[in-house]
Amino acid sequence: MTVLILTSEQDVTADMVVARLHERSVPVMRLDPADIPGRAVLSADYAHGDFDGHLSAGGHVLSMGGLRSVWVRRPGEPAAHAAHPSPWLTAETRQALYGMLYSAPTRWMNHPRKADQARYKPWQLRVAHLSGFAVPPTVITTAPRVAQQFAEENGDVVVKSASGPPPGEPALTLPTSLVGSGADFSSVAAGPALLQRYIAKRADIRLTCVGSRLFGARKRAEPGQVDGRVGDTGHPWEEVQVPDRVAKSVREYLSLSGLAYAAFDFAEDEDGLWWFLECNQGGQFGFVELETGQPIAEAIALWLAARPADGRGPECRR
Repeated sequence: MTVLILTSEQDVTADMVVARLHERSVPVMRLDPADIPGRAVLSADYAHGDFDGHLSAGGHVLSMGGLRSVWVRRPGEPAAHAAHPSPWLTAETRQALYGMLYSAPTRWMNHPRKADQARYKPWQLRVAHLSGFAVPPTVITTAPRVAQQFAEENGDVVVKSASGPPPGEPALTLPTSLVGSGADFSSVAAGPALLQRYIAKRADIRLTCVGSRLFGARKRAEPGQVDGRVGDTGHPWEEVQVPDRVAKSVREYLSLSGLAYAAFDFAEDEDGLWWFLECNQGGQFGFVELETGQPIAEAIALWLAARPADGRGPECRR
C-alpha cells in the first residue's frame, strides 16, 4: 500500500520523510495538486454500486484501494500549473481530487476539513481553554474603545494578526507589536485586531506532535523579545522535557481538534509556566530536527506507514 504526500516539488522538509519511508520500503507517491490537470492525471469511477479511483504522476499509478495514508504537507492550489488556469478550473479540480480522496477509506495527516477549522485563531483559543492550557487574556475586536479598555486592564499588550503573516509582499499588513495602554487604538476600526496580554518570557517553546508522540524544543529569548520568529537571539533550539500538565492538555487539544500532526508555540515565563500562543496544524519541523536531533521525520514516517486497520497509527512514547 502507498503513502500519498500532497506537497510542492520544492518542499525539502517533505524529502526528509520520504527518505525515511524509502528506508522502510514503503511505496510513496508525491503529488502537487497544482499539476492537475497536466503533469498528473486523475480518474474516479462510481459505477455498478462500487467506487474506484486512480492517480497517475511521475510514471507511477496509485489506486484508491491501495492508499495507505495521505499527508497534506504543502500542496499547491489545484490547477495552478494548468495551461489555462482559472478560478473555475481550480474549483473543478479541487472537487475532483479531494472528492475522490475523501471517498477512499484512508488515514489523514491532517484531514483538510479538520485542518481548515484548526487555522482559525479564535477557534484555537477556545479549544486551548477547553484543553486546560494557560492562555493569556485575549480580545479580537474592531472597536477602538474595547481595545483601549483591554490595554488599560492588562498593561502592555501584544497586537498581532489573527491569520498570521500574509503571503507575498502586501501593501497593508499588521506586524506583531508591543504597545502600552496609552497607545492610539483608533485604527482598530479599520480591521479586526488581536490583542493579547504581554507575557514576559525567558524562552520560546516549539512543541511538535506526531500522533501521540511529543517533541519539545526550547530557545532562550532576549529580554523584551516579542516575536520569536523575528531576529536571532544567538541561542540554539534545544530539546526540552514536556511537563506532564502540558502533555495532558496537548492530547486533549488533539482529541478535540481531530489533528494527527500539530506544532504548538508557547511562551515560557520566569516561573517556568508555558503559555499557549498558537497551534499550527501544518507547522515546520525541519529546523527543530536539525538543531535538536529529535527524530520527527521518522515519527511522521512511522505514522504514515501504519496500515489503515491500525487506526491512528503506532502508539508512540513521549
